[in-house]
Amino acid sequence: MTESLYKMNLSIADICENTKMGREFALLGNYETALVYYQGVVQQIHRLLQTINDPIRKERWQQIQQQIAQEYEQVKDIQNILNGFKSDSHCDRPINTRMTYDEVPCDPDIWPPPSARDPDIWPPPTPIEHKPGPPVRQPRVGRRSEATKTSNVSRGSNSNKTGGEKVSKRVESRNAKREEKSKKESKKEEAKEETKEDKEKDEKKFDSTGYDKDLVEMLERDILQKHPNVRWDDIADLEEAKRLLEEAVVLPMWMPDFFKGIRRPWKGVLMVGPPGTGKTMLAKAVATECGTTFFNVSSSTLTSKYRGESEKLVRLLFEMARFYAPSTIFVDEIDSLCSRRGTDSEHEASRRVKSELLIQMDGITNNEDPSKVVMVLAATNFPWDIDEALRRRLEKRIYISLPNSDGREALLRINLKEVEVTEDLDISEVASKLDGYSGADITNVCRDASMMAMRRKIAGLTPDEIRNLPKEELELPVSPGDFEEAMRKINKSVSKQDLEKYEDWMAEFGSI
Repeated sequence: MTESLYKMNLSIADICENTKMGREFALLGNYETALVYYQGVVQQIHRLLQTINDPIRKERWQQIQQQIAQEYEQVKDIQNILNGFKSDSHCDRPINTRMTYDEVPCDPDIWPPPSARDPDIWPPPTPIEHKPGPPVRQPRVGRRSEATKTSNVSRGSNSNKTGGEKVSKRVESRNAKREEKSKKESKKEEAKEETKEDKEKDEKKFDSTGYDKDLVEMLERDILQKHPNVRWDDIADLEEAKRLLEEAVVLPMWMPDFFKGIRRPWKGVLMVGPPGTGKTMLAKAVATECGTTFFNVSSSTLTSKYRGESEKLVRLLFEMARFYAPSTIFVDEIDSLCSRRGTDSEHEASRRVKSELLIQMDGITNNEDPSKVVMVLAATNFPWDIDEALRRRLEKRIYISLPNSDGREALLRINLKEVEVTEDLDISEVASKLDGYSGADITNVCRDASMMAMRRKIAGLTPDEIRNLPKEELELPVSPGDFEEAMRKINKSVSKQDLEKYEDWMAEFGSI
């Protein structure tokens, strides 16, 4: 690609130089040589147009080509007029012979010389002496550098040898600078082209033909996330859940040839667990590690007050997911969207939305290209309320439990990596005291402990005094006492009875 851009820059430089030479020869009266240069420029622009893909740039070069063609026609007309003066077909005079003043032209429209019209005029007028014009440069052959060298040598033939050497060195240095400049420009053009290609890839737009444009814009604005930017390392513990998700979602993207037939990827994965255990973070990490487009869906997104619009939103969501495939559809709190059908409290519109979601989930597999898959990830805190048909389609069901001691310690280190702590703070001891806390609870404890020193510092101060406090006095290290005080204020959010319900459901319906 660099070589092609370099050649293109050289061709543009040749076009500019040939146009300049053609105009100079035309101004000096050497129309035949000017026509040769103009023809060459038109042909060079024609070849250059075949290599240009940008429509705006191509249109500009076409305008330049038309302008050069107009100049060519003007010079050609002047040359034809001059040839008409030189030749006279009626008198059979050779083209290059000059007419004397004693001869009378055969054409009655051409006046004879004064001596032929009136014999009393004596002496006859003196013929005009045509002096040779100024010396012109010879047309260049090949590249511009060769033409420049030839012209400089012809100029230097009348000067001494030392002057010719200086001129040739100057020309060589100028050519070297020009080539270096063209290489730099070619590199810039290459970088622009690569940036443009990446941008075009990133800006892949869904064709909204046949759909409501407002619905498409709403889904792209509220749901579509192309780069969640969450890695496995950002999630503490949950190694078993990471392994299962990698096998169910990530590996089919990396090895599409292996996951075929009976080893085809799972249609859907359900993450079950108490609140605050990292289910949403896991879904974003899956999308980041796979490099897929991430659709973050909730029940409010797919709900509309107009009849039939919610079903259209569900269908449109899966159509967009297929278009941006490989993609991941993450439905958070799926129990609110697909609770059990047939209950007394179920509305007709809710039932239609559930039916459409189940139909779309059955048709998400792309048999032609296994790499273009759409994976449905769902998370819920109430797995026992999910419809049986949806539970069947979510083939892989993973339990996201509370973090263990190692997970709590890792989560504390992740939360405190940007905060200064005292030397006597034992992370392992703090982690042991947080047994039964969820990931969200531990994050809240760390946040509250990091603000304890600031609270003590601003106690009893006026607003003006608080605003004038220096930053160094507020950012004090976190001590074990801060954690003790934070744990007294923040309690665990998951009870033992809730954990037992999750474990019983997983023992009956789990698929890990």
